[in-house]
Amino acid sequence: MTPAKRLAMFEALKRANPHPKGELQHSSIFELLIAVVLSAQATDRSVNAATAILFAHANTPAAIEALGEKGLGAYIRTIGLYRSKARNIIALCRQLIERHGGQVPRTREELEALPGVGRKTANVVLNIAFGEPCIAVDTHCFRVANRTGLAPGKNVREVEQQLMRVVPEKYRHDAHHWLILLGRYVCKARKPECWRCVISRQCEYTPKTAAPTLQ
Repeated sequence: MTPAKRLAMFEALKRANPHPKGELQHSSIFELLIAVVLSAQATDRSVNAATAILFAHANTPAAIEALGEKGLGAYIRTIGLYRSKARNIIALCRQLIERHGGQVPRTREELEALPGVGRKTANVVLNIAFGEPCIAVDTHCFRVANRTGLAPGKNVREVEQQLMRVVPEKYRHDAHHWLILLGRYVCKARKPECWRCVISRQCEYTPKTAAPTLQ
């Protein structure tokens, strides 16, 4: 894909959604961190349903640590892998209290040192909470980057590196939000809905799918 085509792609995405946002609900940086940890292999909808109840009762490192693994598990049991996530989150909260004064650190190294926090989670927090031009590559972003020809790669790290290299700088902060939302609602895994895609002209996927006909 040429630089001119990539630029046109992001211009189209911005016109369609000038201020894209993640869909995980939160009211603090700590809540965001917990929500992103919970979202691994789970839908944002299921996470939001659980955290709406959890955060109403406990939304600080000390309050969540006080719940213990079983107590936290009761709030998040509807989310996949909830037992291991509860274990990691309790350890994460303890580490925030002991090493960071109960605050979420703002460096990649410190974030990735927290239990249950990988590169994608760190990228989301750095991007949304601290305004860093990071690109978090989830399954949707990975699929769109490969399918469109924007930034092909064999794994998420390769795609992230490619995106950081080819996405125009002025669009880098919002890039993964656009790509995730596009993959979630339009460029779907089983069958992309090319007929209603705002970047269909720039996308190099072939053959484009057509709108379903009315019977």
